[in-house]
Amino acid sequence: MIELIELSLQRGKSQLLQQVDLRLHAGHKVGLIGANGSGKSSLFQLLLGGLEADGGELKIPSQWRLAHMAQEVAALSRPAVEYVLDGDLELRSLQQQLADAESQGKAHDLGELHARLAAIDGYSADSRARQLMHGLGFSESEVEKPVSQFSGGWRIRLNLAQALMSRSDLLLLDEPTNHLDLDATLWLEQWLKAYEGTLLLISHDRDFLDRVVGHIVHLHQAKLNLYKGNYSAFEKIRAERLAQQQSAYEKQQQRITQIEGFVRRFKAKASKAKQAQSRIKELERMELIAPAHVDSPFSFSFDSFDKLSSPLLALEKAELGYGDPALITNCSLSLQPEMRIGLLGANGTGKSTLIKSLVGDLPLCGGVRREGENLRIGYFAQHQLEALDLEASALLHLQRLAPTESEQRVRDYLGSFGFRGDDCLEPVRLFSGGEKARLALALIAWQKPNLLLMDEPTNHLDLEVRHALTLALQGYPGALILVSHDRHLLRNCVDEFLLVSDGKVEPFDGDLNDYARWLAERNSAADAQLAEAKQAVGGESAQDRKERKRQQAARRQQLAPLRKQVAKLEAEMEQLESQLQQINDQLADSALYEEDAKEQLKQLLQQQAQLQQRSETTEEQWLSGQEELEQLLEQE
Repeated sequence: MIELIELSLQRGKSQLLQQVDLRLHAGHKVGLIGANGSGKSSLFQLLLGGLEADGGELKIPSQWRLAHMAQEVAALSRPAVEYVLDGDLELRSLQQQLADAESQGKAHDLGELHARLAAIDGYSADSRARQLMHGLGFSESEVEKPVSQFSGGWRIRLNLAQALMSRSDLLLLDEPTNHLDLDATLWLEQWLKAYEGTLLLISHDRDFLDRVVGHIVHLHQAKLNLYKGNYSAFEKIRAERLAQQQSAYEKQQQRITQIEGFVRRFKAKASKAKQAQSRIKELERMELIAPAHVDSPFSFSFDSFDKLSSPLLALEKAELGYGDPALITNCSLSLQPEMRIGLLGANGTGKSTLIKSLVGDLPLCGGVRREGENLRIGYFAQHQLEALDLEASALLHLQRLAPTESEQRVRDYLGSFGFRGDDCLEPVRLFSGGEKARLALALIAWQKPNLLLMDEPTNHLDLEVRHALTLALQGYPGALILVSHDRHLLRNCVDEFLLVSDGKVEPFDGDLNDYARWLAERNSAADAQLAEAKQAVGGESAQDRKERKRQQAARRQQLAPLRKQVAKLEAEMEQLESQLQQINDQLADSALYEEDAKEQLKQLLQQQAQLQQRSETTEEQWLSGQEELEQLLEQE
């Protein structure tokens, strides 16, 4: 169990935590949410021992093994798979002891060390590390490459793989999906659901949180509030609490006004002085309730250039890529006004290549690219954040685009993206990743594009900005092509999908759930082909058989809790159905509808509504669990 007891944490002038109490039980999967800069990463550093509390107490079981995902990695010459294996400290320790014993001729120690290595499944460690890397999008040819040859985003993936490789009781993950594509996000989701330790997860991906965690900790105004359920449940509960808080606030303000009026009228009168002093003390004792701020601080929108062409942009028998052979062949695509397309496909299949070719940043290897007469493109990609002028302010960036606009109008516009007051004048070099992304979005929106091309726009954005971006894209009247691992954004902003796979760009007939199933079937077929290829070159080795049996045992172990959960939900559904039937039988009694039985009828109707709600929720959970179980069984 993790306990925070009246704990306070301050960084510089910022009070991040103020006398907070929190208790997290072993085995819980917890999402940590809060605005950027509220202190989530600092809390992780506190748990890891990198920071000390300014007051109060932190308790973590001394025997717990902690693992976390580092945010940076040096340009090492070490092979990537070896770097991932370094996450298993016990494995590395035993391997070193074995090497020492062999070099020193200590034959009597070798048997015990080999037994200990077998006990921790050390002989399959290399295979498990490669499976982790494959799940996170690394190809077989990349696992032996030096770490230094990977870009920053791919090194972060290596850090994630190393953290997952670690034997841990507490796993701390800070924005693990930021540098993942949708395929790798889906894989990580399944891995974390099967993780048996305690998980503390910082994420701004609401669909990812919904499917992985069972509790939410909300860091807000230097306080930690624990909510049971996933992120969607948190949203509902918090909305109810805010409504109650707003009501209590309004009542308190009325009482304060009454007291202050009484004091003003009677404080000078001797006969009322005692009562006036009593009212003043009541005011002093009163704990002021903060007004509820339900609205998001961001309220931007994307407008479209009035003049349109049909089509806005077209590719005809295009060959896309960086040379011969082309990555995508024979691509014909006609983008009409108001089209809203989401791109699906594994990392490296060409989604970003297609976007760059549409923008015109990447020349075609063959075929034709035709622009409509009134085409105006808005393009968001991660490299554009790096292209911002680090010494210029947000205000200056906008003034360069609109030199004739008044400073006040530009400030008002930037305010809708969260840049208010002196924030507009800060140089970009002081901005966080989220602030740079917001500025890039503001620059795009100002230009009123009628074709919006967005490649992973939610990286670095917190939940509030993602919500505002979703609303802005929903109201955008132009054409949209979107690449994102954020399923909530895709689900709410696009009308159709294109699948980029096997060198082709084709319509995908289905939704994101269908894509997840397609992906699972494709991976299962690829695994079967690999197994057949191994047998064709000499059959299955003893080591391969041992590894296959281990994986099958692990799969059975993974399925056991899910089967148990599905059976439990099924029993609960039957029990709720029985209770509902009893209520319905009572409601069939005509005597209930007499005047003197009004209160009893009211109670029965309330019970009926509550049971129906519970029954629907339980049935949804059962259906979800049953579907997940079937998918896992299909992969065997």
